[in-house]
Order: sequence, then C-alpha cells, then structure tokens
Amino acid sequence: MEYTILKLAKIANTSTRTLRYYDEINILKPKRINSSGYRIYGSEEVDRLQQILFYRQFGLELTEIKDILNNKEFNKINALSEHKKRLYEKREQIDILIKNIEKTIAASEGSTIMSDNEKFEGFKQKLINENEEKYGEEIRAKYGNDTIEKSNQKVKNMTKEESEKISALAQDMSKTLIEAIKTGDPAGQMAQKAVQMHK
Repeated sequence: MEYTILKLAKIANTSTRTLRYYDEINILKPKRINSSGYRIYGSEEVDRLQQILFYRQFGLELTEIKDILNNKEFNKINALSEHKKRLYEKREQIDILIKNIEKTIAASEGSTIMSDNEKFEGFKQKLINENEEKYGEEIRAKYGNDTIEKSNQKVKNMTKEESEKISALAQDMSKTLIEAIKTGDPAGQMAQKAVQMHK
C-alpha cells in the first residue's frame, strides 16, 4: 500500500513537517514523487519510519538512528526483538514503582509496615536497568553474568544511607575528574585522586 505524506503522517501520529525534515536529512526518503509533486511512501518506508520512531522513544539522536539503519548488518527482526526487550524492561520498572507507591500509601494509612530499604526498591531497579542498558553487554562479557548478578543484588540490598553515599561519591568523582582533565596531567595528583575514587 502507498501513502501520501499527509496520510502517512496521520497513521504514524506525526507531522508532515517532521516527514519533510526526515527527507531533507536523508533518514527517510519517499519511495517516489508523483506527477503532482507529492511525496509517496511505500511499505519499506513505513517500516523504516516505524524503526525511527522506536529508536526516538529510547532517546537516540537522529544521526545515531541514521547510522544504525544504514548499517549493512542492520536486521529488522533483531531490532524489533531488542525494542521489545527494552519495552519489557521499562514496563517492569513502571510496575515496580507502582507497587512501591501502593505499598507506601498502605504504610501511610497504617495497614502495612514498610522498611526504609523497601521505599527505594523502585529507584534501585531503575539504576540497575539504566546501567544494563548502557554497559550491560560490555561488563557481562568482561566479568561474567554471575558477578554482575551479585553486584546488582548488592545494589538492591543497599540501605538508604548506603545509596546516598554511593550517589555522593559518584558526584564527587565526576567533579574531581573534570578538575583532573583541566590540569592536562594524567599522572597528576587530581587524576590519581579520581582513579582512587573510582576504584
């Protein structure tokens, strides 16, 4: 089936302006231009637009998406499977936060007891999921699944105080690293301090 730019924008819940912009930056070209000068899109373009919108949902920039889709090794089925996995992870995170809120309400009303550790379960899981998304493949290949699972469990078991301490350390380390970069000396005192904090 073929669509004019107006019809495609409507079914994709996007704008004709967006589709024109995608054409301009060569991330989504129309199948053809008809005799009246209208952009016409076919099934391949529809599928490509779907992929673009999936990747946009996950926060990727258009330049990144373009590189992914133009890669000769790009596989639509693999990409869809990866999208599905990430959506399940997001749904799991939302479900955890909903349960956390429900339990917090129940505890506030006095119908249940909630430990301080339980109050932060949803946020800890979010941290784990974000870390998995960014570095999961790399760290699992380097350290093994067992080590990473044990590490994730440690994060889940952290108390509020431990969690706050780790967050503060991460912020301090980032500031120290910025100062170290300014010195231009990788062997300098600030750089060594950043290394020790990271360790």
